[in-house]
Amino acid sequence: MDLPNLTIGNRTARLPIVQGGMAVRISLAPLAAAVAREGGVGVIAGSGLSPEELAAEVRAAREQTDGVLAVNVMVAVRQFKELVQAAIAEDIDIVIAGAGFSRDVFTWCHEAGVEIVPIVGSARVAKLSEKFGASAVIVEGYEAGGHLGTDRPMLDLLPEILDAVDLPVIGAGGVVTGADIKRVLDAGAAGVQMGSRFAATVESSASDAFKQMYLDATEDDIVIVKSPVGLPGRAIRNPFVERLERGDVPRIERCIACLKECHRDYCIIDKLVKAQQGDVVNGLVFAGSSAARIQDVPTVKELMERLVEEFHAASSEDASG
Repeated sequence: MDLPNLTIGNRTARLPIVQGGMAVRISLAPLAAAVAREGGVGVIAGSGLSPEELAAEVRAAREQTDGVLAVNVMVAVRQFKELVQAAIAEDIDIVIAGAGFSRDVFTWCHEAGVEIVPIVGSARVAKLSEKFGASAVIVEGYEAGGHLGTDRPMLDLLPEILDAVDLPVIGAGGVVTGADIKRVLDAGAAGVQMGSRFAATVESSASDAFKQMYLDATEDDIVIVKSPVGLPGRAIRNPFVERLERGDVPRIERCIACLKECHRDYCIIDKLVKAQQGDVVNGLVFAGSSAARIQDVPTVKELMERLVEEFHAASSEDASG
């Protein structure tokens, strides 16, 4: 059994693997281009970048590949419109939008001939997405890293959303190996989105210290934290998370107004940038529940080849009974 293609509107990737759009500054042009070259959907995370920076990343990725490229932008960020339109102006293939719901983004994308893929956590939002003209939906379960929109596992949500819409449905959360991919496809998904596994690759723009946190993490180290975005987040326990758990983090004095609404418990952009740059003591290291299963930092090419091999091995095991 071979891995199927993934078709999203008028774009088709050779492999049904969408690389997660991990902010801030983890999923940039080097990672997205490498994934797209290997047949997946490469994703640049726009949240935390300026529109000019995002445009430059899209251009840089496009110079390296003619594969399928997407941007992921949180609806919650104040410059959501400007970021999406900057990516559209650079001929991005797909816009992925989560952490909120925007009706306007469907219009912007449709007018430009760009595919729009919302991240959903319920059948209701999936139906609404289909009504407004989504090309596909990503079902992100509780196992995912970063901000979480549901408390239910992805494989729990998947059947309900498959029944609710007539769209390609992509499963996200807890997918690390080719065997995981097979399990999600067997459940009816058209593809998978994988974030944490790609965060720990050579081409990821995360710092070496950030990647080492993934390699060292145990299941007990991966916890739910409070985010000023207003959603819970999943991260790896470190000194900052421990201070957060104790209520020992002073409220921010200066705000750069990066979010439409912010609870101002701490500056999420500042903490994510610190971790990306290597300060894993004072920064916030977002990770999925599966991060404890990650044991190495391969190149994207090595990882993609491994995922295909693992998928075939799992298929052979099932066939042999």
